[in-house]
Amino acid sequence: MSEWNALAYDTGYSFVWKHGIGVLDMLNPQPDERILDLGCGTGHLTHQISQAGAEVVGIDSAPDMIDAARRAYPHLRFEVADAADYVADAPFDAVFSNAALHWMRPPSRIAAHIAAALKPGGRLVAEMGGHGNIQAILDALYPALRAVGYESPKELNPWYFPSIGEYAALLERYGLAARFATLFDRPTRLEGGEAGLRHWLDMFAGTFLAPLDVTQREQVVAQVERDLRPHLCQGDTWVADYRRLRIAATREE
Repeated sequence: MSEWNALAYDTGYSFVWKHGIGVLDMLNPQPDERILDLGCGTGHLTHQISQAGAEVVGIDSAPDMIDAARRAYPHLRFEVADAADYVADAPFDAVFSNAALHWMRPPSRIAAHIAAALKPGGRLVAEMGGHGNIQAILDALYPALRAVGYESPKELNPWYFPSIGEYAALLERYGLAARFATLFDRPTRLEGGEAGLRHWLDMFAGTFLAPLDVTQREQVVAQVERDLRPHLCQGDTWVADYRRLRIAATREE
């Protein structure tokens, strides 16, 4: 996974949590519900859940993100925790997750822990990268990495972008019945003008770039920019080819 810089994330990529407002509406948190925000980042949506009167716990595996969340919302409970190992101290009425589940591996273990954290009848409401998400970016990254000597660049891919059917079936194996699912394109403008794609790669594609030396890194980024400019650049603005999977499921009794 990328090493997260909470300040840069909040400054240049606030669209990540702002797009989560629609998922929050679908969650419809109620007073006195107990809700887990899974992959809470810097805590903005955790805070909004709490505004409905719910008791909310935010967890994230990135200490820098949790430190920022605690500074911004010291009255809320935030924990550094890996979702693959997290054990709730009491069951939740709902698990909420925005733009985080596609980072979490292995997906089967995550689903099992979500189910275990929920009360019978409790709900999962989530949005994540879905099948085909940033496909153009990946299709440019792989040959650029092969050109600097990586024979199997797909092995560096940290993400899990499932289809509706794949993810619904995964949840069902752990007693989570999908009630709603949609897969949709969300072309997303990147901040930074001409450097927007480069900044995005620095923030989110660290596992691809970290093994490279300075020269290799520049070669890969420059090739990706050249290859994608005709497809993802509008004037001096980069637009990432996001595709999102939004899903709601209920833990069966």
